[in-house]
Amino acid sequence: MRGARPEPCKIEELLAGIIAGLIGDARHVAVGNASPIPATAALLARERGDGRPYVSLLQSRKHNFFTDGGCELFDCAGQGRIDVFFLSGGQIGGQGDINLVSIGDHDKPSVRFPGSFGSGYLYYVVPKVILFRLEHSRRTLVPKVDFVSAPGTSPDNVYRTGGPVALVTNRCVFSFDKAKNRFRLDSVHPGHTIEEVRDETGFDFDMPADVGETPAPDAETLRIMRERVAPELAEVYPQFAAKVFGIPVAVPA
Repeated sequence: MRGARPEPCKIEELLAGIIAGLIGDARHVAVGNASPIPATAALLARERGDGRPYVSLLQSRKHNFFTDGGCELFDCAGQGRIDVFFLSGGQIGGQGDINLVSIGDHDKPSVRFPGSFGSGYLYYVVPKVILFRLEHSRRTLVPKVDFVSAPGTSPDNVYRTGGPVALVTNRCVFSFDKAKNRFRLDSVHPGHTIEEVRDETGFDFDMPADVGETPAPDAETLRIMRERVAPELAEVYPQFAAKVFGIPVAVPA
């Protein structure tokens, strides 16, 4: 039953449960490449919503109606038909900027990331963008990113329907205050502390007087993830499904 005492869960299950809650009443959720936890969350939200939201997993044959890759995704987003998307970055700045290009001098970088693809465009047009980062440290959450792949905020005279609503990490959950253009600490995950979050975060953030603990998924949520979501997830992320949920990796005949 929903509301039952939480069972022990893995960090991936905790984060997927959080993100599923942030998805809310979206009509259409799109998930890009290399995003198994957001994919888990999107499928979980669909299972709990009796088929709503519609979920597009870009690497999936079963859960993706696009036939022309990014072109159709961008068209769909530009028409206002994608409500939620997910972004991460090698660096995430205190105003929601993300860096998917490089660290250090642009001509001679010390670190090179895969690249921006459509992040800058989608960040502008998708109403609810959920940021996520599994390494919560001062080298990843920085005051100012070295390269702006996609800005979290825009000047007042720039028309923009999209932007960040939250940042979920392995330590805590931040919401994004669009009026102040900065993050606010909402909750700290079990086993972590406010002091730890403050010490490991490179940017300044707001914080209420009483910061609660991130609630773990209840027994029914875990059951849905493990019994119904995990087998669907294995098509796109077989190694992740095996590690987290124990789904055997299919061996080609």
